[in-house]
Amino acid sequence: MSRVAKSPITVENGTEVTISGSTMNVKGKLGQMSMDIISSVVVAIEDNHITFSIAKVEKKAEKSAWAQAGTARANTANLIQGVTAGWEKKLSLIGVGYRAKAMGKSLDLTLGFSHPVVYALPEGITVETPSQTEIIVKGMDKQKVGQVAAEIRAYRPPEPYKGKGVRYTDEYVVRKEAKKK
Repeated sequence: MSRVAKSPITVENGTEVTISGSTMNVKGKLGQMSMDIISSVVVAIEDNHITFSIAKVEKKAEKSAWAQAGTARANTANLIQGVTAGWEKKLSLIGVGYRAKAMGKSLDLTLGFSHPVVYALPEGITVETPSQTEIIVKGMDKQKVGQVAAEIRAYRPPEPYKGKGVRYTDEYVVRKEAKKK
């Protein structure tokens, strides 16, 4: 049985949550997002609290239904944070000559290749470069922010010998010892 589904979500003032049919809409200061709710999950909104439980299901399907309720609760909490505060991922460029520059709806990367890498940003994602070696990816959708950060990191992942490459700011790279003579 999911323990995640049993904890209610408190909705802050300025955030509006509505349920119509099997769709949940969340509206906040940064925008609006929606999510589909599976039929085995029951969502109740009372006094700025959202609670999740399961509908009547067979005994065999009860464990799966609680898992779906826990997933729905976690996704709803992510939506609420996305429309109120937003999500962000920070990346660092480690290496001589590695640079990043945000240019409107694209990110220009110099990562030691013979050509510059231009990454086109998807809709709803913004990128800031406070310095030439820092990238901050921001947006409302947690999944999209993580995907964009992973795609940028994939151009030059950190290598284990010198640690050069694009890495998350809080990432630890395990270093290998160089070959001995």
